[in-house]
Order: sequence, then structure tokens, then C-alpha cells
Amino acid sequence: MIAVAAPSALLNAGPGWGVRLVGIAVVVTFMVSYALFRDWERFGPLLLRHPTLLAADTLFGALLLVSAGPDTTLAYVSVCTPLLAGLIYGWRGAAVFASLQGVILLLVHATLDNPHTEPAETLILPGLCVIAGAVGSSLRKLMLHLGEATRALAAVRARLAVTEAVDAERARLAREMHDSVAKTLHGVALAADGLACSAGAARMDPTLVKRQAELVARSARRAAAESRELLADLRREGEPGREVDVLAELACAVRAFRARCGAPVTYSRTGEGDGPSSVPPAVARQLLSIIEEAMENAHRHAGAARVDVRAGVRGGVLTVGVRDDGTGLPGLPAAPDLDRLRRSGHFGLVGMAERAASVGARISFERGERGRGTEVRVEWPLALRRTETAHDR
Repeated sequence: MIAVAAPSALLNAGPGWGVRLVGIAVVVTFMVSYALFRDWERFGPLLLRHPTLLAADTLFGALLLVSAGPDTTLAYVSVCTPLLAGLIYGWRGAAVFASLQGVILLLVHATLDNPHTEPAETLILPGLCVIAGAVGSSLRKLMLHLGEATRALAAVRARLAVTEAVDAERARLAREMHDSVAKTLHGVALAADGLACSAGAARMDPTLVKRQAELVARSARRAAAESRELLADLRREGEPGREVDVLAELACAVRAFRARCGAPVTYSRTGEGDGPSSVPPAVARQLLSIIEEAMENAHRHAGAARVDVRAGVRGGVLTVGVRDDGTGLPGLPAAPDLDRLRRSGHFGLVGMAERAASVGARISFERGERGRGTEVRVEWPLALRRTETAHDR
């Protein structure tokens, strides 16, 4: 609007200094408005601290208005000054600048050589200035209330996020303890009970007592080793750019489980031969923990005579399955229902399902061949590898 009204203002200005002053006013008002529009975050706080800048801009605009006349579009643009003052300074600033702009408009009408406007028409623009100032002040209050509500909502969301993070960390540590140290300590307690019974027998067998004491010592050392491994793995999960060959680690885990428990566990590779099987450490740890839990359940609880572990990559999906010929779990759904598993006391299965969900894997529980035993299958898309690595970084 300043650019549109500039020709009229220059043509109506007096020769000499009049044209120069109007030209200076055009340049100053246009550049100030343009700067505020393009970089409000930088110049807005400056205008907030120094109301005299807005007052100076208003006076330069008044010079243009006197030269161009009240019947130009510039007169209607002047209504925006009280609106901006109300937004920035509140109702006091709106009142001051609405009064200043109204006086300027009345003076402009008074300077006309042949005024042809009615008093009502003369008072329209000053009245609009008052209304614009009130609107700006009201909008300021609304924005302040909205800002307070937004900050309160952000604080509530932050507290909820912290609570969810704490709960997730507690659940994760509970899974880690359940799948490693807790089981070993339970074995230590059973071995210690057996040792106490043997030591308190009427006829104590020194060989049996020694064997049971060695079992307690081995179990305690294993619990300590598992604790160190758990801490080391938790620290390694935060190393960026590191990947683990999960199939090689799985083969080592099967061999270690077979040597430790003496269980008939076999391991075989499936899928697309030597396809890529490297995954981020966090994903590898969760997948290995799921498979170890499945082997432990088949050996301890299902009474399985044979456990088969198969793993491989097919179609860009890493698939690992554990199948046994044990008693199985009657009524177990293929898609895990965590609430149902919690109510039935299958906390190990709950931990397996939570581990799979934490890395974006899909887990299913199915019956084995010919309706005997249980098969646990975990599928993880290798396309998530980049996402997980970027997240770690």
C-alpha cells in the first residue's frame, strides 16, 4: 500500500524540500515495514523494547498521508498501526497509538483546501483505529493465554514422556534380570538347598556334598559372569555404527546352551545362503535373548527330547525359529496377547513379546509338527537396519 500511494504523495508534495521529505518518508516507511515483515523474530523484540520506533514510523507515515490525502489506500493502512500496538504493548499501547493515529487523521482532513466530507465520514477512520487497537489488545490476551496453555501442555507431555521412559527402562531391566541372573540365582538356591539337606543327613556322603558344593560355586560364578555380560552388553548397545552378525552369534549361543545344559539342541541355517545378517547391537541382543528364553523354556518346562533352532534371511527378512517336541502350551494364540499372558503367569513369554516389539520384530507362538510341542518364530525386516543405526547415532 505504501508503494501504491507513493506516486500520489510525490505528485501532491510541494516542490523542493517537500518532494525530498516525502521521498525520504516513502523509503523509510517501506523499508521498515519490509524488514519487520521478513525478519520479525529479529526486529520484533527491538520494537517491543523501544515503542519510540513505532512512533517514529507513524510520524513518517503521517507525512505521506498528508501529502497523498485521506482518500488514498494509505489512509486505511494507517489503521494497522493501533492493531500492531495492541498486539505488542497491550491495551495501554493500543490506546496511545489509536489516539495518535486518530489525531493525525483528523489533522489530515483539516489540512484539505476544499473538504467535501461529512463529519461522520471524517470520524470513520479514527473510529476504526480505536476498534483495531481493541482487537489487537484482545488478540494479545488470547495469545498469552494460548501460550500459557501450550507451555502447561508441553510440561505435562514432558512429565509423561519421562514416566514412560522410566517404566520402559524398568521393564527392560526386569526382562534382562529374568532372562539371565534371576534364573541362575534360582539354580544356586536349589543347589544350596540340596547341599543343606545332604550336610544334615544322618549319614553324610562327602562325595555328594563336595559335588553339590562345587555346583553352588559354579552357579554363583555363572551369575557373576552373567551380570558382567549384562552390563557389558548394555554399554555396547550405545556404540554408534557397530553391527553384529546375529547368525554367527546365534550359533555360538546354541553351542554354549548345549554344553551348559546337555540339551539335544540343533542349529541349522536356512534362507538365502550367505545373505547379509548383520544387525545393530541392540537388535542382536533382543533376538538372542528371545531365542535363549525359548530354548530354556523347551528344556526346563516342556520336557522336550529335541529342540531345533533354524535361522536365515529370505526376502530381506531375518527369520529365527525354535521348535521343540515337548508338552507345549495349550490354548496359546499365535498372536501374543500380553494381557492374557500376564494373567496366566507366562512372564517369560511376555518378556519375549516385549523384546520383539522393542526392535520392531514380529513374534508368533505356534504348535509344532503334528500338534506336538511349540514353535517360536521371530521375523525382523533388514530394512529397519538403517533406521536403527541412525537412531543409535
